[in-house]
Amino acid sequence: MEELQVTHRNEQCDLQARITQKKKSATKKTRKGINEECNALERQLMEKQDLELAQLAGKVTTNGENKGIPKDEPEMTEASPLPDQTNSTRKSLESLSLMSPLPSTHPERPRKQNRQKARLARRAAEQEALAAKAAEEAASQPDLREQERIAMLKELRVHGLREKEIRPDGHCLYSAVADQLTELGMALQPRIEPATVVNGTDGGRSGLGHNTVRMVAANFIAENPDDFIPFLEEPLSEYLRKIRDTAEWGGQLELLALARAYGVRINVLQGDGTVVNVGESMGLDKEVWLAYYRHSFGLGEHYNSLRKEE
Repeated sequence: MEELQVTHRNEQCDLQARITQKKKSATKKTRKGINEECNALERQLMEKQDLELAQLAGKVTTNGENKGIPKDEPEMTEASPLPDQTNSTRKSLESLSLMSPLPSTHPERPRKQNRQKARLARRAAEQEALAAKAAEEAASQPDLREQERIAMLKELRVHGLREKEIRPDGHCLYSAVADQLTELGMALQPRIEPATVVNGTDGGRSGLGHNTVRMVAANFIAENPDDFIPFLEEPLSEYLRKIRDTAEWGGQLELLALARAYGVRINVLQGDGTVVNVGESMGLDKEVWLAYYRHSFGLGEHYNSLRKEE
């Protein structure tokens, strides 16, 4: 039995060498035929070795007939291998079977990664992570808009004021001042007449009152440059152009110019209860009230007009 196993192994190795040589010499056109030929050789060798094992076990004669041993009472001789020995031999031969595909002499190259796709995927993942983090932080942040609104309503009750909404269009400071002057019965043309007044003195009722108020603020600053230039971060001419011709927001300097030009005290109520008085030191009797917001409007800072409760 051991000699037969050695012979079978040698036959397997020889056949494997032949098959390897055939496959190496195969071309694209002949590869299919050579593969079929190699499979046939493997099948023939397997059948031959199975027959030799069966003959050694005493089951089949050389012409394939039974030896006369009863099927249900197989004769056990010293030369006959035990059933478990035959099974183990067959398993060892099956493990050496050439029917399994031979390793390729040209291993497949790993596919080249698409760097652009990987980069885009990584960027998308980073953006999703940032968006999730921003949403988490936003959920944990206090609602500044709501807090400011609640605080402002409280301060309005304390000062006996009611609010008139002004359009948040960049002209809100000037529109709010125009509304306040109209409530006081004052013309938008100030007591100190500026060099040029746009839209006449319609009292702000035409809806363009902010243009007149803008011109008044710009002209007053132009006529009193020494009071304002130290606070500017750009040339005076450019600063005045933005006031006259654009929707640039107004601020503290414009409030001061308007208070002095119109001769009124401007009170600016903030959500934290602070009241900023502009022009108070000039001893002016007439006063206007504005509400100042930092968080409640989409454009940012915003002014509304405030009126006394009747």
